[in-house]
Amino acid sequence: MHGPGSAAWLLVALCAATGAYCLLRMRSGVEEQRRTAGGEALMGFGMALMALPAAVITPPRAAWALYAVVFGAAALRALWASRSSAHHLHHLVGTFAMAYMAVGMAAAPSGHAGHGGAGAPLVTGPLLLYFAGYVLWSGARLVPVATAGGDPPASGWGDRPELARACRLSMGIGMVAMLLTM
Repeated sequence: MHGPGSAAWLLVALCAATGAYCLLRMRSGVEEQRRTAGGEALMGFGMALMALPAAVITPPRAAWALYAVVFGAAALRALWASRSSAHHLHHLVGTFAMAYMAVGMAAAPSGHAGHGGAGAPLVTGPLLLYFAGYVLWSGARLVPVATAGGDPPASGWGDRPELARACRLSMGIGMVAMLLTM
């Protein structure tokens, strides 16, 4: 995921900010929102770590293997949770993509990618299409729509659906950027 320096730092900042807001969302009074926010915080911070420029840190192969195990376990959890909610299927795809990228980074000859060739095109291509479509779909959902009665006021930062959608959109954009460097 190590691309050009300034782009990598922007991706790190975007993903870290998203992860931090997801931690705030974990203070919600709704259990399902807290659980979802926790998974999204893991994704945000994991993406920020994976996007760090190679000039700053080049993790050893064991670190990439650890990332693969963590996100593989998160993928299994999302698979289990998808029995009750279709939204968890998106988490399943995201965590699978993170595990896939970590395996690709561990398998890269120098221990880090960034010049292409670290991933399998038959896997990277469909993931890119999925996340590009997701970015377009979630971006369209952020467009304000006039309502007859107005939206009820949100009770706190953790319960703002438009901010949660914006976080998901930013993570989708980050995922596209990271997959493009595979």
